Amino acid sequence: MTNTTEEIVNLAGVAKSYGAVRALAGVDLVVGMGECLGLVGHNGAGKSTLMGALAGTLIPDRGSIAVGGVDLSEQYSVVVAHHHGIRCVFQELSLCPNLTVAENARIFHRTLKGFGWKKRAAKLIQDKLDEIFPGHDILAGDIVGDLPIGRRQMVEIARAFTVTDAPLRLVILDEPTSSLDAVTAEQLLGFVRREVQSGLSVILISHMLGEVLGSSSRIVVMKDGGVVAARAAGDFTRDSLVAAMGTVAAAKSEQQISATGFRKSGTAMIDARPAAQMDARKLIAHKGEIVGLAGLAGHGQTRMLLQIFANAKKRYTETKVAAPVALIAGDRQSDGIFPLWSIAENVTVGSLGRLVKNLLVDGTASRAMAESWQKRMRIKTPDMDHNILSLSGGNQQKALFARALGSDAEIVLMDDPMRGVDVGTKLEVYEQVKQEAQGGRTFLWYTTEIDELSNCDHVYVFRNGQIVDDIPRAELTEERVLRASFHEAA
Repeated sequence: MTNTTEEIVNLAGVAKSYGAVRALAGVDLVVGMGECLGLVGHNGAGKSTLMGALAGTLIPDRGSIAVGGVDLSEQYSVVVAHHHGIRCVFQELSLCPNLTVAENARIFHRTLKGFGWKKRAAKLIQDKLDEIFPGHDILAGDIVGDLPIGRRQMVEIARAFTVTDAPLRLVILDEPTSSLDAVTAEQLLGFVRREVQSGLSVILISHMLGEVLGSSSRIVVMKDGGVVAARAAGDFTRDSLVAAMGTVAAAKSEQQISATGFRKSGTAMIDARPAAQMDARKLIAHKGEIVGLAGLAGHGQTRMLLQIFANAKKRYTETKVAAPVALIAGDRQSDGIFPLWSIAENVTVGSLGRLVKNLLVDGTASRAMAESWQKRMRIKTPDMDHNILSLSGGNQQKALFARALGSDAEIVLMDDPMRGVDVGTKLEVYEQVKQEAQGGRTFLWYTTEIDELSNCDHVYVFRNGQIVDDIPRAELTEERVLRASFHEAA
C-alpha cells in the first residue's frame, strides 16, 4: 500500500529567471510517499528547470524546498539532495563519457572505496541493470562514451536506482524513454510501477502521454513557468491532458500527418545495403518518400544513416545517394549542436554556401534566415543571438530541424530526432516533413516510437544489422514491427 499523505518533498513559490526569460513563476509542488507524479507540458514550460531546483543543480531566485517536512532551502545542493534520497535522471545525460559503467556508478556512492571497490561497483550497477532491463548487453567495464545513446540512457537510469548507504526516497525521470525502443521502455515502466508499489516516489516527465497516463497516480501540467492543472491521473484523458497543456494539437490525434501510404516510383534517391553486405536486403528511397526505419534500438538503424551520410559525396561506392544530404541527430549534445555558438549560428551553419557575399558571410541574409526559421519552427527564445544552450532540449531539436530544412539538401536523414519533444511541436514538425516531402524532398526517418511510423510511406525493420522486413503503411501494425524485430520476417 502507498501512502501519499506523507510528503516526500514540498516546493513552495519556486521562481527562476534567466535575464528577461522567466523559467519558473512561483511554482508549488508536493510529492507524496509511494506516488508516481506525472509532469507534462510544452518544451520550455519549466519542467526541467523545476526538477533542476529539486535535484540541487540550480539555485532558485526565491522559494522554499522541504524534504520530509524539513525546510532545506538555505543549504540545498546536489549533495544535500542525495543525502536525503533524491536522485535525478536528466534529459541531457550526465554520465562521464571517459569512465566505465562501474566507475560512473562509483560517483554516486562514497562508500565504494578501498580495496576491491571496482568489483563492488561493477556488481552494484550490473545487478540493477539486470533487474530493470533483463537481457541487456551492457558490461560494467564498458567505456560509457563508446555506448550508443540508448545504452547510456539505460546506465544512467540504473545508476539512479542503486542504493548503498544513503536512502532512496524519490527518483526524478526526465524523458527516461526518449532513446529507448518500445520493449526496453516497457521494461523500465514496469519496474517503476513495482517500485512505486513498494513505497518509492517517482516524478515522471515525458512527452509520451500514454506513458504518463498509464504509469502515474497524479498528473501536474505546467505552462509558461507555472502549474495550470493538477489532479488524479484517472481524471485525465489524452484529449483533456493535451487541452490542459494548451497545445495546438488539442483537437488532433497525437501522431497523424496522413502519409500517402503507398510506394512511390521514379527517381531512386537512395540505394543502399546495410554495411555493404552483398546478400543483404536493399534499402530504396524514392524522391518525395518518407521512409521509416524501425526495430529494437542498436540494431543497425543509426549505422545505416551514417553509412548513407558518409557516402553522399562519393561516386564509386555500393551505397548510391543521388543528392545532397542533411542529418538531424537524435543525440543532439554529442552530434547535433555547436554548444559555443548562438542559436542563429546553429541554424544557419548548414547554409553558409549560399549566404556568402564577397567572400564573407552576409550578416543581413544570415539574420533574416535565422529569424524566418525561428518563426516557422516556433523556437522559443527572445533573441536568436543567445547561446544554443539557453534553449530547452526540445527547442534545441527545433533548431536542428531548422538547420536541415533550411539547407539545400534534397535528402534528410533523421536519427530518432523527437527525443524530448512535446506533442504540439511533434505535430508541427510532422506537418513540415509532410509538406517538404510533397515538394519532392526525401526523408529517411529512424524512430524508436512505433506510433511515429504511421507518418511514413513504408517502413524497413532492422534486426542484427540487417533489413528483415519492408512494410507498406497500409499493412503497418505494432505486432508486425515487433514480430520482425525479434524473429526474422520472410
